[in-house]
Amino acid sequence: MSDTEHPLTVLQSDCGSCFGLCCVALPFAAGTDFAMNKSAGTPCRNLQTDFSCGIHARLRGEGFQGCTVYDCFGAGQRVSQETFGGTSWRAEPATAAPMFDVFPIVRQLHELLWYLTEALTFEPARALHTELRAALDETDRLAGGTPEQVLAVDVPAHRQQVADLLLRASELVRAAVPRRREHRGADLFGARLRGADLRGANLRGALLVAADLSGADLRLADLIGADLRDADVSGADLTTALFLTQAQLNAARGDATTRLPATLTRPTHWPTTATPATGPGNKPRSGGRRPGKPRRR
Repeated sequence: MSDTEHPLTVLQSDCGSCFGLCCVALPFAAGTDFAMNKSAGTPCRNLQTDFSCGIHARLRGEGFQGCTVYDCFGAGQRVSQETFGGTSWRAEPATAAPMFDVFPIVRQLHELLWYLTEALTFEPARALHTELRAALDETDRLAGGTPEQVLAVDVPAHRQQVADLLLRASELVRAAVPRRREHRGADLFGARLRGADLRGANLRGALLVAADLSGADLRLADLIGADLRDADVSGADLTTALFLTQAQLNAARGDATTRLPATLTRPTHWPTTATPATGPGNKPRSGGRRPGKPRRR
């Protein structure tokens, strides 16, 4: 498999080719992110007969912010169109349970495909490209199996193997930055990091909810698994941040001056002008209760 067979664009959600799997297979809990409770396997009340969302254009206003920051990395259309051959769970109810069980597994594997594809673009990590390509091929093979094969995948073990490889690639890239900050898995909830020099920092799995990162330099910072919900990244430089995803951007608060990688899109809910600076007495808004600490990566 060549480096270009899994471009990042292929690993983006195509809801028009999916059977609304994230709206059915996954559970919701009423709170800051969702306006209601929903159990796994139960269709969301907003899911239409054509598998579209009835409130897609106003999800945030209706209390479904969690939907706007979710990304299946293309797993939805793969499970719908490839694993189950384009037959929906509505057309064949017997496929519902296995389809809903397979989807979250393929979603995790597709997230790994996203990271591995990005790592293959790292020139300083060229010595690892053979290993990275082999890991990508194996991850793709696991994601493309039959429902029975996918359900038998030891996802935690595979994730750990890939995570170790991605960390090695990250360290090779970040080695170019002297005096790098080490914040792996750190609790930085609401931290005041405005204008901070975080070039090459290790922020893997860091809790950055409601952190003030406005104007911060995050070039070459490793952000894999970092929780950026409600983090202020207005004016921040994320152009070469490592392993940043669209979902992380969608969960954060930026503005027209936030500098982004070319592979990602400026969220439509961000203001189109620069965000006015706040005074020293103003605290970043938390967006709700303090969440649990995310899993370290």
